[in-house]
Amino acid sequence: MAETYENAGGTTVPIVPAVPSADPQGDPFLRTRFALPARPATFLRRQRLVQHLDQALGTPLALVNGPAGAGKTLLAADWAAGLRQPVAWLTVEAGDRRPGVFWAYVLQALRACGASASDVVGAPADASRVDRKLLAALAAELNERDRPVVLVLDEYDRMTDPEVTKQLEFVLHHAGRGLHLVLVTRTEPLLPLHRYRAAGELTEIRAAELAFTPEEAVALLELHGLSLPVPAASALVDRTRGWAAGLRLSALAARESADPELYLKEFDADRSTVADFLLAEVLRGQPQETQGLLLRVSVLERFSPELANALTLRTDAEPILAGLHRDNAFVEYLGHSSYQLHPLFREILRAHLRVRLPGLEPELHRRAARWLRRSGFLPETLAHGAAAGDWDFAAGALVDDLAIGQLFTGLRSDDLTQLFSQMGPEARSPATDVVRAARDLSRHDLDHGLARLRLAEEQLTDDAPDLAPAQLSCALLEALAARLTGCPPRAERAAVAADDLRQEVPAHLLDKHPELTALLLTHLGSARLWAGRFEDARAALTTAAAAPGGASTVLPREDALEHLALLDYLDGWLGRAERKALAAVAEMERVGLPQPSGSGIGQLVLAAVAVDRHELGRAQALLDETARLPAGTHDPVPAAGRALATARLLLVRGKARAAVDAAAPDVSAVVASPWATSREALVTAAAHLAEGRPDAAAEVLQGVSVDQPGCAVEAAAIQLAAGRTGAAIDLLDGIRAGSRAGPAVTVRAALVRAQAAEGAGDTATARRLVAHALLDARRERLRRPFLDAGAWLRPLLATAPLHELAAGWLTPGSPRQGERPRPEVLPPPLVAVELSGRERDVLERLARMMSTEEVAADLYVSVNTVKTHLKSVYRKLAVNRRGDAVRRARDLRLL
Repeated sequence: MAETYENAGGTTVPIVPAVPSADPQGDPFLRTRFALPARPATFLRRQRLVQHLDQALGTPLALVNGPAGAGKTLLAADWAAGLRQPVAWLTVEAGDRRPGVFWAYVLQALRACGASASDVVGAPADASRVDRKLLAALAAELNERDRPVVLVLDEYDRMTDPEVTKQLEFVLHHAGRGLHLVLVTRTEPLLPLHRYRAAGELTEIRAAELAFTPEEAVALLELHGLSLPVPAASALVDRTRGWAAGLRLSALAARESADPELYLKEFDADRSTVADFLLAEVLRGQPQETQGLLLRVSVLERFSPELANALTLRTDAEPILAGLHRDNAFVEYLGHSSYQLHPLFREILRAHLRVRLPGLEPELHRRAARWLRRSGFLPETLAHGAAAGDWDFAAGALVDDLAIGQLFTGLRSDDLTQLFSQMGPEARSPATDVVRAARDLSRHDLDHGLARLRLAEEQLTDDAPDLAPAQLSCALLEALAARLTGCPPRAERAAVAADDLRQEVPAHLLDKHPELTALLLTHLGSARLWAGRFEDARAALTTAAAAPGGASTVLPREDALEHLALLDYLDGWLGRAERKALAAVAEMERVGLPQPSGSGIGQLVLAAVAVDRHELGRAQALLDETARLPAGTHDPVPAAGRALATARLLLVRGKARAAVDAAAPDVSAVVASPWATSREALVTAAAHLAEGRPDAAAEVLQGVSVDQPGCAVEAAAIQLAAGRTGAAIDLLDGIRAGSRAGPAVTVRAALVRAQAAEGAGDTATARRLVAHALLDARRERLRRPFLDAGAWLRPLLATAPLHELAAGWLTPGSPRQGERPRPEVLPPPLVAVELSGRERDVLERLARMMSTEEVAADLYVSVNTVKTHLKSVYRKLAVNRRGDAVRRARDLRLL
């Protein structure tokens, strides 16, 4: 009976007796090398990869290239098992490096699937060489086949003989359409792949495509009896980079755990079967110098060959790393001469480093920190300096780089605060005290921050080397301390010192860290605003608001814009104030930082504007929003703004005593603010007047500074209401010419003069003044002065010319004949609120009373996406409730 054999496609075929049954060395052929590898029960067929591999039937060469455990062999075997044409499978071994042995096995694989059994081809007789005639005969026979044969060479990375590669290319070229060659390999084969790629004759599946997607990971885990939600699977895929063996080994271990989902989330890679696999398959197969390099660079997130050399104290990292990447040895190339280790491999190597080279890890971090510092990589320098426990070095790097402002900018402040929170009391240097002071002041811990700032400044003596960066950092902290303590002279001294120190600091450092100058100017502007020096404050804040630097200066720019908005409000320019407050929000959103800086000045300005426009519900919502911001900021400007906005709203609502209690800022300041003190007194005087005590009101007004037009006009209105017309007119006449007073001031001043004229019987003058006031107020939608004016104004507004000026925004418009009275119609908005198309979609559905879940379903997006759009809409409209958003949108003609 003839001997038969089951080929790779599962078909039983005869083995021709004339063909040798042994290789050229006389060893019998190992038939297991011709058999398709068995697929385990937990094997997951990934159709996207099978479909891609199907393209190999249209190209002479296909390459499946990936690291150990990437699923290459099982993918190729599963694909080959489903093919109709003959499939010759050969698992290459190290002994096949000799040409005669390799081609003997290739021929046997072809015969085993019935693809080549001609005596013309023959078989190699010498293990070390193969006759070219044999190769030509093989290529010719394959070329004449009606049905092409698929030759799969698995583990081809074991083939390192360039002569065999040349021979393989010769056969592939001359076999024409009769042969499709599939190479399954960990490394790049020596074939000229670029030629095949350029000619469109190459099918490639590489590591990135072999990686499992989160959805595929979920399906794989289900085959292992595990159920994992897609978000958790995504985290596992991120950690394993979708590496098939890592996922399978983790799944097998998780099945033995009491809480599989928790295990897959938190398993220690170095104590798992994954570690055994990687150590055996990757690390131990490398030369000792390569193992040493891998262990040492495991302390790095990413690295260049030069940095690897600094850690290994060698000079050959570049070729080693390039070879590891080329061989898919879990070293990933990031471009620009930068590498990183596979995350799991890095975890395992770090644990292995501690066992094999105990005590070396801190020194490696120290070497890395110093190399990175010389190379200008500050964040990595700080991380490795901290990991080495070298706090003097880490703090010195931060200060010398002029990066102390990053503790306040919001981009890296949390990371830096957390990093330096591990710094112990043993670190004693001027730089560490500067960092401690900055960290405390960033949290508004004035007592500790000021004490540490004094200690740092005492150590920065004239004989200390290179002290200018540290002293400039101290000047920034002095300006912040001056702002928080309400001490404008201290801020001015800090600004003068900073100007002098800038001349001693390298210009490239100032250009590199524009946030330092922006922060200093913002603190100086805030202190000047507190002092009532509005023009000087505006100059500093305008420069800060225009600072370059993109995201690095976004918080000081936002802070400066909000202070400028407050200045505009105090000067009576409501529209300008609103635009700047909204621009501050837009500036944050533009760079992807949706959260406010924490002071809430912008919201306070918008709340105050809303009171003046008699939008009391919106004002209350904005005040409620600021109340949820972190307490205890010790910043007097927003504290005074919050107190006065709250007090004004309470006054409007008739709660005089509550307004007086709310008017005093809940902070202490070294220097009293003239405008804050005056406006607090004005609230108290207005409360006395509301309670029927005009004399008490007039007495309180003695403490009001009338240098600012807004305060002078408010005081004049109260004097007039108290029956002191002469005092009121004197106050108005005392306002200096050329002041920057805006409509909120000029309208109220005109109404005071109009009331005085009306009381004196000069109705014509009163009407003319009211007409001017209405024209100015209409542009700003400024209602409050008219509502506060009292009963004398109503008869005038009823007259035809004035009624027309007030109709539609201050009073209801006249209905047409036969029409019912219409509700109040607001004028077009002063500020254009820009909403995205999706935000408008969400807002329209809010107006239809749809729930968040209903909006998500209607728009085919997730609930979280809807919530994100809602937060953006609330910020842009300066509201924090759905109903307020809809009402505000209708006011602004957005609905």
